[in-house]
Amino acid sequence: METDIENLKKRILYRSQYRGTREMDKLLHSFVLKYINKIDESQLLNLEKFLDIDDEDLYKFYNNLNSNLSFDDEDILKLFKNFKLNQ
Repeated sequence: METDIENLKKRILYRSQYRGTREMDKLLHSFVLKYINKIDESQLLNLEKFLDIDDEDLYKFYNNLNSNLSFDDEDILKLFKNFKLNQ
């Protein structure tokens, strides 16, 4: 079971780092690095689903250009919305 969680974390880390745009690569990878070891298995699965959301939609949500993003896990949305990228 531990191996499954570690594989899930590896997938999430990879997907967060290779999004297609540098800005979202940096933002999402930093976000994932901060929280990946702090959330439980259920939230990890939701985080993986969260990464399925289009970059443009995530960018707009993060930058308060669209607050209507719908996602099943409100905790993940709140963590992302409140995340501050240290540049």
